[in-house]
Amino acid sequence: MSTSKEEPAPEPKKSSAGTFEEMPLHPTLRRGIAEMGYLEPTPIQRDAIPAAVGGRDLIGTAQTGTGKTAAFLLPILERLLSAPRGRIHALVLTPTRELALQALGFLQVLGRHAGLRSVAVYGGVGMGDQERGLRGGAEIIVATPGRLLDHMSRGYVNFREVEILVLDEADRMLDMGFLPDVRRILRELPPRRQTLLFSATMPPPVLQLAREFLRDPKSVKVGETTAAAVGVSHLALPVPAHRKTDLLTTLLEDQTMTSVLVFTRTKHRADRLARQLQHSGFDVGVIHGNRSQNQRVQALERFREGHHRILVATDIAARGIDVEGVSHVVNYDLPDVPEAYIHRVGRTARASRQGDAYSLVSPEEEPDLVRIERHLGLAIPKSRLPGFDYSRPPPAASPNYTGRQDRRGREPSRGSYRPARQFRRGGRSGSSHR
Repeated sequence: MSTSKEEPAPEPKKSSAGTFEEMPLHPTLRRGIAEMGYLEPTPIQRDAIPAAVGGRDLIGTAQTGTGKTAAFLLPILERLLSAPRGRIHALVLTPTRELALQALGFLQVLGRHAGLRSVAVYGGVGMGDQERGLRGGAEIIVATPGRLLDHMSRGYVNFREVEILVLDEADRMLDMGFLPDVRRILRELPPRRQTLLFSATMPPPVLQLAREFLRDPKSVKVGETTAAAVGVSHLALPVPAHRKTDLLTTLLEDQTMTSVLVFTRTKHRADRLARQLQHSGFDVGVIHGNRSQNQRVQALERFREGHHRILVATDIAARGIDVEGVSHVVNYDLPDVPEAYIHRVGRTARASRQGDAYSLVSPEEEPDLVRIERHLGLAIPKSRLPGFDYSRPPPAASPNYTGRQDRRGREPSRGSYRPARQFRRGGRSGSSHR
């Protein structure tokens, strides 16, 4: 992707909409764009915004971190500037609370001068404030499918005048089992509407959804979905499973690792690793599906503001974290599928910056690494940390120690062993709502 032959490819497109000034956007929105700090449109914005403003259905294939949120929010704002107020005209469906809050935050800045109201509807908090927002005449709703259906079942959500529907992270909604809920919602919307579908990948169920609900869509594809973000340096660090935590704490002694996102496979391992790092003196936050909404927002904000140098997360956060300046992503556990690796490492090197992705690879995870390399089409270099003792044996048995490992051969670190019956929950069959 980064060869010299490919670098000039976007240039011809700049002649039609190379700057925000050349796009069909009202000056009111350009004020919001400037306040957002955007200088020039990203490729997905340059390709998608003119067609979407023109009312065309659209399928956008783009990785996270490419600016696609603004690529669908700006057309919504533009098209609704002259719409009657006090009625729901646009609905954005997104898979997670974090993504819903992120989109709401973008709307509040981009649409600050547009006179349009927006409400975020998501689980994990009370329904009262959301109900008041839905009844109170907001023009734009950003929602997760399950919580929106809860409100719809109470009879006070009026979608009769919805003109624009956005399906954001459609493949992630598929992964999380939300497509049946999405279909139920779509059946309640006016058939004559504009639909914008964005997805990092296009598995067959998402393509089928597009065929059913989109009319003659324009396809916009930015970058190869099999490639990680340009600017990411990849490094694999082979290590015995029982030495992973010690290797991570040694790596974190490097003060150039200023903002570090660490991914584990399960929420239980995330909690345990966060405790271990805290005991070692690091400022750590943790985010996963079992944390309350307030806990997740607080951890994310403290990480964004630099109070937490390290954030430990599961894959539910891979597409929901919008934090600039993440210097390093560390895969404490390799993910189940190569696509998840792409989305994890996409949290660094955002907006054309540079970033590093380290993967701690136990012998049992070597096949996963091979699959990731095949998917990326590159060999990830391997290295050993000088001076680190890779040969130290596992910790001595504790009263709870059974000598057993989880399905991937991992041993917990000293002082945090879970009985075998509980620990087995951390294998491949862990909850999909991580």
